[in-house]
Amino acid sequence: MNGYSTSRAFLEALHEGGVRYVFANLGSDHPGLVEAYARARADGTLGELPELVICPHESVAMSAAHGYAQVTGVPQAVVVHVECGTQNIGGMLHNAAKGRVGVLLYAGASPFTQEGELPGSRNEFIQWIQDVHDQRGIVRGYTKYDNEIRTGHNVKQLVHRALQLARSEPAGPVYLVGPREAMESPAPEQHADPAFYGAIAPSALAPEVVERIGDALAGARNPVAVTSYLGRDPEAVPAMVELCETLALPVLESVPMHVNFPGDHPLHWGYQWNEQRDNPLLAAADVVLVLGSDVPWIPVKNRPSRDARLFVVDVDPLKEQMPLWHVAAECFARADLRTAVGQLTAYVRDRVDADVVADRMARAAAEHHRQVRAQVERERPDGDVITPEYLVACVREAIDENTIVLTEAITSYPVVSEHLRRSRPGSLIGSGGGSLGWSAGAAIGVKLAAPERTVVSLIGDGSYLFGVPSSAQWVARRYGTPSLTVIFDNRGWKAPKMSTLGVHPDGVAAQRSDFPVGFEPEADLPGIAEAAGGAWGRTVRVADELKGVLAEALDVVRAGRSAVVSVHVPPT
Repeated sequence: MNGYSTSRAFLEALHEGGVRYVFANLGSDHPGLVEAYARARADGTLGELPELVICPHESVAMSAAHGYAQVTGVPQAVVVHVECGTQNIGGMLHNAAKGRVGVLLYAGASPFTQEGELPGSRNEFIQWIQDVHDQRGIVRGYTKYDNEIRTGHNVKQLVHRALQLARSEPAGPVYLVGPREAMESPAPEQHADPAFYGAIAPSALAPEVVERIGDALAGARNPVAVTSYLGRDPEAVPAMVELCETLALPVLESVPMHVNFPGDHPLHWGYQWNEQRDNPLLAAADVVLVLGSDVPWIPVKNRPSRDARLFVVDVDPLKEQMPLWHVAAECFARADLRTAVGQLTAYVRDRVDADVVADRMARAAAEHHRQVRAQVERERPDGDVITPEYLVACVREAIDENTIVLTEAITSYPVVSEHLRRSRPGSLIGSGGGSLGWSAGAAIGVKLAAPERTVVSLIGDGSYLFGVPSSAQWVARRYGTPSLTVIFDNRGWKAPKMSTLGVHPDGVAAQRSDFPVGFEPEADLPGIAEAAGGAWGRTVRVADELKGVLAEALDVVRAGRSAVVSVHVPPT
């Protein structure tokens, strides 16, 4: 045996496929991987394998890979321990699936022999307990592809196919398992050319669809575009600006997790979240173009006019993984958004009425400036009380356009969008899903992907605790990925309270203010980061201290140390 194993071939294939980091939570199923890395260090070939990043909690590993892929577009790998580790990444797997982010997840499997028949046969009691009927079935509702590595003879083919599926739109997570015997077995040395496993080419709109949508837009009096994740592709944003300026087409961002349109552009018409009211701008539209959105509006409270013409263009126009979903559109089209926007711009350029466009541009700009003035009016502290609006305004003043901001502020999502007003594509990202705790690990992945940029997370105290901050801060310290975490600390879960009020506005819980959502006694949130990761930490309770603390925290981060600032906002 020359020491070349299935595990070595597996790691080589990841490296060939563009995987720079393996975010790993190791267990008894990974001796083959540990040995492969040790041999590589010994024989000087470590550069042929991805760098191993040890993560003491699986959710941190998964969200770190998620964050790296969001910045670079390149899927990274996560290694977890059999079905236990697989289940521990559940919430973060949901985020990658719903956010359409490519991640390759690998888990070992309990050995399938128990008498020493093969190298890797069972030799620990836990391997009987962790043997389950359908380990791959645990994740099948969230992955694009799953398979088992049975031999080293075709392991590279399986890895490259998995990465090809992970990065092809709609992107998403993939899952491979490998029993210990297969991963320990000798394998023939093999070479695979990743050039033959590229992502599928971007798809375009059919000519008749371009004509149908283009004619509707060119003939509209009050058209509106709605988007949530067009900015997943930063290069799609300037293409969107060109289309909108050609038509004077205003843009509403609905539940945005990216910079989809510059926040300072006069055609930006604001953001939609869970507001329990109609948006009059959407209701007045005669043509609505939905470009990449899972929830363009919430029909029970806010929807376009029934007479409006609706068009949906998306990489996933029918939301095939959502059992209940419908928009009353006359046309659904599957296309790459940047490509589709370019096609529409080329079509409408010579078909618009210049006077209509000029008039619409003036009206749209007036509405944009009205919204900004109203936002500025709210950006004042209430005496010593720090409002979320004032907090975000202070962060906006403290950072630059090159900063990457991660948003996981939940009930303050709208405040972050409105008052941060990011304009550079890729400078604001969210998880894209609904499982909390993403930002803790994502900040690590984002910093590894863009080491020259400052990373700031704006999160709620609930999100902070969900993120296993002790594990995340330790990883950040070990691998040199400092970031600033700013916590909207309302000392509780505001979201369940708001959900209850939304259904029972006059219920007993509302009348008696009986909501079991408080976090008392208060936890020392920065102290967790200080103890586990050597971070710099402060808690801010009064408004006049905030700007100075943020400035000091950013200086600390730029000097190479993480910082956590917990800011007391009005309590839940």
